[in-house]
Amino acid sequence: MNLLLYATTVLIWGTTWIAIALQVGEVAVMLSVFYRFALAAGVLLLWLSVSGRLHRLGVRDHLFCALQGLCVFCLNFYFFYTASAYITSGLIAVVFSMAVLFNAVNGVLFFRQTITPRLLLATALGLAGMVSLFWPDIYRGGLDASVLFGLGCALVGTYGFSLGNMLSLRHQRRGLDLLSTNAYAMGYGALIMLALVVVSGTPFVMDTSPTYVGALLYLAIFGSVIGFGVYFALVGRIGPGPAAYATLLFPLVALGISTLVEGYQWTPHALVGLITILIGNGVMFYKPRFKPVAKETKVAAAMSHSSDV
Repeated sequence: MNLLLYATTVLIWGTTWIAIALQVGEVAVMLSVFYRFALAAGVLLLWLSVSGRLHRLGVRDHLFCALQGLCVFCLNFYFFYTASAYITSGLIAVVFSMAVLFNAVNGVLFFRQTITPRLLLATALGLAGMVSLFWPDIYRGGLDASVLFGLGCALVGTYGFSLGNMLSLRHQRRGLDLLSTNAYAMGYGALIMLALVVVSGTPFVMDTSPTYVGALLYLAIFGSVIGFGVYFALVGRIGPGPAAYATLLFPLVALGISTLVEGYQWTPHALVGLITILIGNGVMFYKPRFKPVAKETKVAAAMSHSSDV
């Protein structure tokens, strides 16, 4: 089950980049993010209400849902989109992969979880692989003031994503319904983003082309309702650190699609990065199977010893 949740998260979020790219145009970024999560929250709340699965929450839990919406469904996207104006998408992907480390540290701070040697080794391999994968983008970026500002925005966005993971884990540990808390959090995130749109004076426009609407529907239904639901379920089952390792595989899916659709050329750096990330993935999730032969051998030895006596 965990492997299915993990693979689903990687495949869905690894393809959302296409839909995001298709939304770039006349609609402002903040407005597109608002449309995405307003639609996602509306669909999820309606479905839960009609099916009788929408759970009522206390005031305190609603406040935590609002905080989760601020972290995951609002400001982190705002900071990522802002960062994209200053640094390359490859560098943003490398920074976002830091969610593995942030989740592990936050798990210790907020839930007293332990950081295992396996997680440390897998994280080191994953981050090294990401740097190798996007080394040309990193090398071209340099370290001037604008690049540092972009890196700062990407780091803030990534840490916001990590805090949202902790809040989802908090909800699940309190026995709150995952889909209900996600629906409320998305709604609050959309409202906060709407406030930012109004305050910034961003004009309300809507692109009614099939391309934009199709991308919006994919991001809202698959990327948000299903994607975040599956991912946060994974966080509750295996912990925030291992779950966040999926962030290291999103770019691989995206580059795989780019290879087929856009003719992306794999460089030696990229191939080394790919292999290193996959090795790290194996370290993270490989569990040796103990053969029953060993147990049978022990039993046989015990019986032999008994007969000798």
